[in-house]
Amino acid sequence: MKLPAFELERYFARYEFTAPYLLCCSDCESFSVQELLGLEPGAEEALLQLRLGYTESLGAPQLRQQIAALYQDVSPDEILVHSGAEEAIFNFMNVLLEPGDHVIVHSPCYQSLYEVAAALGCQVTRWVGSPQRGWALDLEDLKASLKPHTRLVVINLPHNPTGYLMEREMFRELVELSQKFGFILFSDEVYRLLEYDPVDRLPALCEMDERGVSLGVMSKSFGLAGLRIGWIATHNRELYRQMAAFKDYTTICNSAPAEFFAVLALQHRQRLLERNRRLILENLRVLNAFFARHIEHFRWRMPKAGPIAFPQLLNEDVAQYCHRLVSETGVLLLPGTLYAPGYNHFRIGFGRRSLPQCVEHWENWIMARH
Repeated sequence: MKLPAFELERYFARYEFTAPYLLCCSDCESFSVQELLGLEPGAEEALLQLRLGYTESLGAPQLRQQIAALYQDVSPDEILVHSGAEEAIFNFMNVLLEPGDHVIVHSPCYQSLYEVAAALGCQVTRWVGSPQRGWALDLEDLKASLKPHTRLVVINLPHNPTGYLMEREMFRELVELSQKFGFILFSDEVYRLLEYDPVDRLPALCEMDERGVSLGVMSKSFGLAGLRIGWIATHNRELYRQMAAFKDYTTICNSAPAEFFAVLALQHRQRLLERNRRLILENLRVLNAFFARHIEHFRWRMPKAGPIAFPQLLNEDVAQYCHRLVSETGVLLLPGTLYAPGYNHFRIGFGRRSLPQCVEHWENWIMARH
C-alpha cells in the first residue's frame, strides 16, 4: 500500500511545537499526570505498582468495561481498543474493503477517512456538506451517489472541522438506507459528548445499527491525546473478530500506563467532560464577539458541538493569510485547503485555555493591517 503525505499532519509537524499561539488545535485542554492521579485516592500508589508487561490485545478488561459504559446496550466484549483513532481507522478499512469497492465519505474530512480506502484500490466519492446550510448533508445527494458495489459510507458526527451535527430523524433514515442497500456505516464519533446542548446529542451508531461501527478516542472530548487510546464499538461480531486478528500486525496491544490512565479518566468522565464543555462555551463567547467585530473579513457560523469550527475568509487567499499570520505573530490557524482544494476557510480550535490570548494577538495584527 502506498499512501500520500498526510497534509494536515505534515502542517502540524512544521508548526505545532514552534508556534507560540495555537489557534487551530482539534483537541481540548489536556490534563497533567498529577491532575489525573489526584482524581482518586490511591491512584498514585496503584500506578507505582503497575507491571509493565504486555497487555491484552483487545484492551484491558477494566478499560473495555469503562468504554462500554459510554454507550447503551454495548458490552465490553464489543469494544476493541487501539492505539489512537488512527490505528482503528486503518485496521477497519483494511479488514472491510477490497479493491474495486465503492466508498462514500462525509466531507470535508480527516484525510485518513478517505485516503486509506483509496490506497486499497477503492473508488471514493465525497458526500459534501453545504456551507450555505451550516455544512448540512443531504440524503438525496447520498442516494444519488450509491452504486451496486457501494460497500461503506463514512460519517463524522459531530463533524471535524465544521462542528455540524446531523438531525436525529436524518440519522435514523441513514441507518435505514444502510439496511436497505447493504452498505456498512462507519461513524467517527470522537467529538461525541461535547454537544453544547445535550438535547442535540445523537445516539451512537453502534446503538442503532447492528452492523455499524462507532469510533471513539481519549484525545478529543477528554483532552488526553498523549495517551494514544482509541477504540471501536460494534455489535458486528465477524467484523470485530477480523479487526482483532488484523491488529496483530499493527500494534498487537496497547501501552499499560496509557490504559491505566484511560481507566482512571473514564471513571471520572463527567468531571473531565464538564470542564472541557465549560471551557468551550467560554471561548465561544470570545469568538462570537471577535467575529462580530470583523464581519468584513470573515463569515462565521457557530457550530453545534465540539471544540472546532470552519469560518470562511473573505477577500484573501486563505493559505497565504495563514502563512503570514503565523510568520508575523506566531498565531497558528489551519487553512481549509489542507482538507481539499477550494475551501477558502480555516479551522479554528477553541478547546484550550490559551484562546483569549491567541485571539488578542490575532486581532492586534488585523487592526495593524487595516
